[in-house]
Amino acid sequence: MDTKNLADLYELPALDWSSVTDRLDAGCDQAPGSGGPDRHTTWLTTIDPDGSPHVTGVGSLWVDGCFWFETGQTTRKGRNLARDPRCTVAIATQEFDLVVEGTVEVVTDRDTVARLAAAWAEGGWPCAVDESGTALTAPFSAPSAGAPPWSVYRVIARSACAVATVAPGGATRWTF
Repeated sequence: MDTKNLADLYELPALDWSSVTDRLDAGCDQAPGSGGPDRHTTWLTTIDPDGSPHVTGVGSLWVDGCFWFETGQTTRKGRNLARDPRCTVAIATQEFDLVVEGTVEVVTDRDTVARLAAAWAEGGWPCAVDESGTALTAPFSAPSAGAPPWSVYRVIARSACAVATVAPGGATRWTF
């Protein structure tokens, strides 16, 4: 991992990647009042066919050192990712704002899908593994997720940039 301090101009130290991942490991609940700007929303940016960005909120999880989200493969973001897997994920916490750049992969491993379904259910979204064992279903999801089944996506980070929102401040980019 390469670390670049983006706050040298202000003589601030580089942020520590382990402090970022420790915070993410502690959870970023989307329930109001649970942190962030009243709650944590993860923003996913994909690339439209004409090259323009498409940004949408997703219900993400941070598990095993990476972001995961779900959506229908026929949604705009699902079609964009099938055509071009490059994306960014952004989240604001009390301690920092974070942008992760990378690519996604659709995950169909039954054990992994079941483990993530359990994590989403534990967080309050009553999803379950569908009859195929490789996707999710639930009584509801975000309207932008489309109709079930919903595929599970894992973000494979290429780089990340965090800007501290608490003293002493700082900004750092990591390349993996």
